Amino acid sequence: MISIIINVSFLLIHPAVAPWVCTRSCPVGCTCSQEESFTVLCDRIGLTALPGKFPCEASSINLDKNSLTFLSERAFGTLPTLRSLSLQYNNLSFITPGAFKGLPNLVELLMGHNEYVRHLHTHTFTSLRRLTHLDLSHCNLLSIPNRIFQEQTVLQKLLCFQNNFRRIPGALRGMESLTHVYLERNRIEAVAYNSLLGLSNLRALNLQENRISILHEKAFQDLCNLENFNLNDNLLADLPDQSFKGLWHLKMLNLGGNLLTSVFRTWFSDLVELEVLYLDRNRLSYIEEGAFENLTSLITLHLNSNNLTTLPFSVFQPIYFLGHLYVFRNPWECDCNLEWLQIWMESYRLVRDIPCVSPSSVAGLDLSEVVYFRSGGECLDPEELNLTTLALPTGSWGFNSTKNHFGSMLSKLQQNSQELNASEGLNNTVLDQVVGPMSGVASYIYDSQIVLPLLVLVVFSLVVMGSQSAGIS
Repeated sequence: MISIIINVSFLLIHPAVAPWVCTRSCPVGCTCSQEESFTVLCDRIGLTALPGKFPCEASSINLDKNSLTFLSERAFGTLPTLRSLSLQYNNLSFITPGAFKGLPNLVELLMGHNEYVRHLHTHTFTSLRRLTHLDLSHCNLLSIPNRIFQEQTVLQKLLCFQNNFRRIPGALRGMESLTHVYLERNRIEAVAYNSLLGLSNLRALNLQENRISILHEKAFQDLCNLENFNLNDNLLADLPDQSFKGLWHLKMLNLGGNLLTSVFRTWFSDLVELEVLYLDRNRLSYIEEGAFENLTSLITLHLNSNNLTTLPFSVFQPIYFLGHLYVFRNPWECDCNLEWLQIWMESYRLVRDIPCVSPSSVAGLDLSEVVYFRSGGECLDPEELNLTTLALPTGSWGFNSTKNHFGSMLSKLQQNSQELNASEGLNNTVLDQVVGPMSGVASYIYDSQIVLPLLVLVVFSLVVMGSQSAGIS
């Protein structure tokens, strides 16, 4: 009899005191505004528990930067007009399944920066059928259940970066509504063939700063509408031949900061709409001819900070209209294979900062400063002593050191002169063409009989100047 009375009395509780009912007043300590929509601001007020009730008309609630640790079932009551809820920068460690019941029109849920959330229940987001934007970043999540998003059939943007995932969550498979997925700065080690199945409407995927060393063949086969793809700063040393097959609409691909040593022509064959490609900060020393031949929309290419020594023109010929080429911080060998690049630099001014490491005669010069000679229409690689790059001495030289320097240069000049005279087509003839910037004496026609006397005269003058300077000092 007693139990019957208790149960009946429970059923007769007035709705006004039920824990899931909303109120007409603003919660204590919070600020409410109705300028455009009904906004409730409860951020930074030291809350350790949720207010008992929220205004029924609330469309947005901000609870950021408090000390909330727990969310009970139906924690926010019934708020039929709520569209945005932010719980960022709290101390949440447990979220009861069904905590968001009573929020049927919630579109945006922000839960980032709750560092004590390590696990979520399959029914954590029950009833949130209109959710389109979910932020779970910076939560130290180890994983999420495979069926956690079974009711979120219109979810578009999912932020799960800065967690501890070791693989791409299986919960993403088949979510055709997703357009943006952010999984950077996790601990993901591989992308399996079925990791991203069914994501046919995905536009942006970020997997940067993980530990990915393996991409399975056809791992991205369903991403037919992908436009922006970040795979930079991982551990990729190689890619499958058809890694990006079918990504017809890709606009930006970032492979920078990996361990790649070569680029092969099969990698980018389907990327006809690609506009920006990052291959910087790898270990590239070889690019296969035709590697970029299908990149007919390419505007910007980043090849800086690699181990490249040369770039044959045949690698770039099909995309000669490239907008910006970044190639600095490579050990360039500035021989005739780079003459085309120098001409391009001067003609279009789309490339700069290409310091030469070799040959030794041009080491330390920028490619734009190297002078290429021609013989019989053929480019001549810079010699050990490049006659156009002799540096004038500066400061006061001692007479003996000046004589030694003079003797060394004269010996090399005589040797070069003899080699030039002995070369077929060069005896008593002018060099056919000089490619590159020239000024002063270098603008005259160079003859093997004129170069040596002129330079001897210049060096001899420097010797005299050096001796006089030494005498004065």
